[in-house]
Amino acid sequence: MPAAGTVRVMDLGLTLGYWGRSMPQDMVTLAVEAEKAGFDAVWTAESWGSDAFSPLVLIAAHTERIRLGTGVVQISARTPAATAMQAVTLDHISNGRTILGLGVSGPQVVEGWYGMPSRKPLARTREYVEILRQAFRREGPLEFQGDHYQLPYTGEGAEGLGKPLKIMTHPLREIPIWIGAEGPKNVAQTCQIADGWIPLYYSPWRAEVYHEHIVDRPLDFEIGVNVSFRVGDVEESLWTTRGFLGFYIGGMGAKGQNYHTKLMARMGFEKEAHEIQDLFFEGKRDEAIAKVPIEFADEISLVGSPERIKDRLQAWEESAVTMINVAPRTVEEVWQIAELVKG
Repeated sequence: MPAAGTVRVMDLGLTLGYWGRSMPQDMVTLAVEAEKAGFDAVWTAESWGSDAFSPLVLIAAHTERIRLGTGVVQISARTPAATAMQAVTLDHISNGRTILGLGVSGPQVVEGWYGMPSRKPLARTREYVEILRQAFRREGPLEFQGDHYQLPYTGEGAEGLGKPLKIMTHPLREIPIWIGAEGPKNVAQTCQIADGWIPLYYSPWRAEVYHEHIVDRPLDFEIGVNVSFRVGDVEESLWTTRGFLGFYIGGMGAKGQNYHTKLMARMGFEKEAHEIQDLFFEGKRDEAIAKVPIEFADEISLVGSPERIKDRLQAWEESAVTMINVAPRTVEEVWQIAELVKG
């Protein structure tokens, strides 16, 4: 983290998220313009629809410099070896521009969509990353015997014929691994085993929420956070952010097992977090969104007039965050954001 009062230019990421009903028609156009405007990375995601890797292959074919990040791929969707194969393939296609962003997701998706057990997410993540590192380093045949993953597989139903293998395609490098994490223990582990951290949301005005968990991170450790960025009326611009927060805090998890609800509570809005969740479960989505405090939405966003955004950007520049990821809707917004952040 820079010393207080130190101002630096933030890295900029373009976040494209995951697809809804169909492929967004402006995806490649926005990525190409973002590269021209000086953006440092472009990120894609997945939930239970489009995958995160495939769109980056298309974007790689139309760009030359911008880094290509999965933000994030879900570890229950693929074995570690399958993820290593996809990451190495994308890295070759893009000439070494891949950032491999990983996340565990929640029990509803892990067990409901992928049909995998959701227990012990920290241990599963740790084993997964260790296997990826071994694959990327290609120092020998891949062997690993953990509680969650075994290579060769020796568990129930194994025929005993598995052979340790070394990845056939030579990795260009040890691909950087970033982890989407929210819980304190997960964030602390991320700083130990990964190259970067992807918070779902972060407030530079409440840095103490995460300080003790990230204070011992390596000097070259990166932190990239999604930030709602809009030039316009503050309250109107924050409505989308409040809608996103209402959905994630209210509906993306079960009672007692929603990481997003717990994070909002730790950030000083415990009463509101539980009220939002209760309203969402009662089917009162609009009321749940309206219950999201404007103050909270504003702290994790950059909205308002250009002057207000510039002023509030300083808190981000002085924070531990190294990259802000934004979702411009048009080419004009891409350049507007680049001008405000990069100068």
